[in-house]
Amino acid sequence: MVREIKKDVYGIIINDWDRRLFDELIPLPDGTTYNAYLIKDRKNVLIDTSDPRKTDKFISILKKISEGRIDYVVSNHSEQDHAGGIPAVLNAFPEAKVITGEKGAILLNKLLLIPDESIIKVKNEEEINIGSRTLKFFYTPWVHWPETIITYSGQDRVLFTCDLFGSHLSTSSFYSTDNRKVYDAAKRYYAEIMMPFRSHIKKHLDLLAGLEFDIVAPSHGPIHNSPDFIINAYKDWVSDSVKNEVVIPYVSMHGSVEKMVDYFIDELTKRDITVKPFNLTVTDIGELAGALVDAATVVLGTPAVLGGPHPSAVYATYLFKVLRPKTRNISVIGSFGWGSNMLKVITEMLPKDIEIIEPVIVNGYPQKDDFIALTKLADDIVNKHKELQ
Repeated sequence: MVREIKKDVYGIIINDWDRRLFDELIPLPDGTTYNAYLIKDRKNVLIDTSDPRKTDKFISILKKISEGRIDYVVSNHSEQDHAGGIPAVLNAFPEAKVITGEKGAILLNKLLLIPDESIIKVKNEEEINIGSRTLKFFYTPWVHWPETIITYSGQDRVLFTCDLFGSHLSTSSFYSTDNRKVYDAAKRYYAEIMMPFRSHIKKHLDLLAGLEFDIVAPSHGPIHNSPDFIINAYKDWVSDSVKNEVVIPYVSMHGSVEKMVDYFIDELTKRDITVKPFNLTVTDIGELAGALVDAATVVLGTPAVLGGPHPSAVYATYLFKVLRPKTRNISVIGSFGWGSNMLKVITEMLPKDIEIIEPVIVNGYPQKDDFIALTKLADDIVNKHKELQ
């Protein structure tokens, strides 16, 4: 899809409807898009490219709308789904030069073998005049790599943000018209990719507050022509506030943990706590990540396997650690047969600054005293949540 989003500014959105896995890790229930942008001026500027799997289609589109001339290719981010088409662009337009930051130049050389003589390195807040416009470049490290930058066209009031404010969402709509669907996809994208860098994004949002723009043009998903929608969503997600929610990732082998989880869910709901359980044997990890964005508490449920936690529970704990949600409390409920050090394994994996509420670990099938302990755990969580209000 190609559309003129401002005079002489074109969005190129290439849908990948059937892609179901990203980085061999992230599920894509709605596919994704690869977005690039062309500014036609005295100098024609291409902002980002496309994933290599769509190179032929991308180059074909670019040749038609560029009138055979590309002077600059801006690389906001060196990852292959955005920069992977740069070698093909340089081959098709050999006079073009790549504009990127200092660290971006290093990565483009290492990852895509782009030589130094093809690269123009810009400093933070440096400007380049391209005719009737001046483009300004801002360093925005750790959204989500260390070299990321964003490009701003003040004359057009357009902010080109690459991964920031994006969503893995194939779309027939150029703009984010279905805000509920876009919100959910963007939140999932934030949770899976951006959440570990929450503190950095807070600072970058402060930077954006000083710019005037009416379009946010990311490199995945629809374009935001009402940018307050996505900016306000991000302000909420990166804030320190949490919700009265408990996320329960769990796995049960012989029914003991499942029985405990079912009882525990009832106890929490009686106390007006929103509960989001995830059976780890069938869970979409992206949905679990999305639930972690707001939750005040996580309770992990696991049986013992060879004396330690179930491998699925280990993976969930690792996911929690690397995603670094703003969750305040964590606990564990579990069952073992002949012996277990699963609690020790789990707690050693957790971030040091999170509060651990007294776990409930039972020997065998839960009995009366174990259900009493689960009731107490529910009460403890209620009290912890009251402290956060």
